[in-house]
Amino acid sequence: MEQEQLLRIKKKLQDVPKGTLKVERHFNGNTETNLFTESFQTQTEGKGKMTAYQVFPGIQLSLNYSLSEQVSFQHESHAHILEINHCQTGRIGWDFNNGTSVYLGTGDLSLHSMECCADSVMMFPLGYCESISVSINLEELKRNPLPILQEVSISLEQLERNFCRPDKSIALPSSPAIEGIFRPLYTVPAEICLPYFKLKVQELLLYLGYLNPSPSGLTQYCSRQTALIKDIHTLLTEHLDHRFTINELSKKYLINTSSLKEIFKGVYGLPIATYMKEYRIRKSMELLRQTDDSIAEIAAKVGYESQGKFTKAFKDIAKTTPTAFRKTFNKTGC
Repeated sequence: MEQEQLLRIKKKLQDVPKGTLKVERHFNGNTETNLFTESFQTQTEGKGKMTAYQVFPGIQLSLNYSLSEQVSFQHESHAHILEINHCQTGRIGWDFNNGTSVYLGTGDLSLHSMECCADSVMMFPLGYCESISVSINLEELKRNPLPILQEVSISLEQLERNFCRPDKSIALPSSPAIEGIFRPLYTVPAEICLPYFKLKVQELLLYLGYLNPSPSGLTQYCSRQTALIKDIHTLLTEHLDHRFTINELSKKYLINTSSLKEIFKGVYGLPIATYMKEYRIRKSMELLRQTDDSIAEIAAKVGYESQGKFTKAFKDIAKTTPTAFRKTFNKTGC
């Protein structure tokens, strides 16, 4: 399933040069494509694409695809603009101005003001992501109110108090309600996308209007802690031939074992052992495709002391043997 998702993202970005975040805008029936605007600047070593639509006055929705570890953003700071992000594939994380970090997995949702992320880095711990962003200018919405909000007496002032606080962000775990709003947006046919986006944005506003302002959300961490976890991840992935224990890592990085395990899972979505097993097998797949090394040599390079243990782990993840995987690749070339 992961490989299918990754291939879909690669296909979306096949025409985007490396080092580029392409921004495509569909406003007032016109399509405008450029990389930067006066108030929105980005930088990435990978590549990505944002396709943005003007849904209502003051409300924009964008479909986002990324093949990168991170993207730096600089934009104007607006306390009255609510940023909503939904993660569909991969993982997304932010270090906010208040010193906290939050990470989203599949189906999770974040809400914060543009003041929180005016100069920030959006991180993709798995190296890829598919997501949706909705920007709501609450001042503009007050001037051009949507009839549906007036029908149910949803207060825009209350939405602003609940979700546009400069010192706080909210992150909600995946739920049937969130999935019901966002999941269909990723596959809606192009010819009906704008009216469908209008329908779903109104549904989203109704949902937020009745959402408890202090729900039980995803855990947020200190940015210093998540930076430490990234250093640990670098150590683990750059030395696959060594098996570090939790206690070794805890002593080396001066972090207690329970925090290490909890925050690693919060950032990368899996326990350390599970994540590293999958990482080792993904790396071995690259070596099987790109080199003529023997199975035993590849097993040693990715940290397995015997070819038998490597083959068993490979079958657990890839549902085939390393030999069969290499033969299939040689036949298909993909």
